[in-house]
Amino acid sequence: MVSLPDEIRNFCRNHGLRLNTDLGQHFLLDSSILDRIVESANISSTDTIVEIGPGVGVLTRELLKSAGKVIAIELDERMIPLLKEFTGQSTDPRPRMAALTILQGNALHVSMPETPYKVVANIPYHITSPLLRHLFLESKNPPSSLTLLIQREVAERICDMKDAGMLTILVGLFGKPTITARVPPAAFLPPPKVDSAVLHIECFERPLADSKTIEQLFRLTKIGFGQKRKMLRNTLGAFHGGLERLAGLHIEPTRRPQTLSVEEWIALANVWPEHEDV
Repeated sequence: MVSLPDEIRNFCRNHGLRLNTDLGQHFLLDSSILDRIVESANISSTDTIVEIGPGVGVLTRELLKSAGKVIAIELDERMIPLLKEFTGQSTDPRPRMAALTILQGNALHVSMPETPYKVVANIPYHITSPLLRHLFLESKNPPSSLTLLIQREVAERICDMKDAGMLTILVGLFGKPTITARVPPAAFLPPPKVDSAVLHIECFERPLADSKTIEQLFRLTKIGFGQKRKMLRNTLGAFHGGLERLAGLHIEPTRRPQTLSVEEWIALANVWPEHEDV
């Protein structure tokens, strides 16, 4: 029996396929990591899965075994016929497997399903931030969960509540992140220059704040994180009434923005006047 790495390498060689690393094309070769991704996503036969950047369908093929429907969004037109071939959709519809819908386009501009769905993907690492913003802030219907293979450093930053960044705050508003696996470069074809990780985000039924509060919150974090090394008294505290608002919430003005919890940012957004320009 041909191993997965040999199967993928032979497939690419037989089709003369050269991967475009500028588009973040790194195919996963490790079957144990594929299993961990599917396991982390907790997929059932009634689930709709949105996969972003499927490539030839290494992960897609596994998703089709468990899900009810898979929507694969691929930017590179070259991959579409190869995706159909590798997953067996071009010659054998395989009625025992989930239905596969392939959309050619940029996932950052594609409308997500109006019905419940999960995102499971080995995404191009450079779109991690814009993709999370698109799914959480721009989509009418955010996913019920996300299971993403991303750069390890970014995954760890998202989970670091003691030294929070903008992505930590964004994700924390919508769900609880957990790293379920760490993945070395050797697990990919071609190997990326960084370590990777499987990040699972179990989304809340509703965000921790309403849309108006979230909009105000990000206006405030933009100021705070714009000068990350500065204390709050020199950023938010510099605005009229800023120090009083911090004191009213028992937030020390000597703290730095990365030490504030999601709940503290929500509290600040709720007491900060909407009309005041920040």
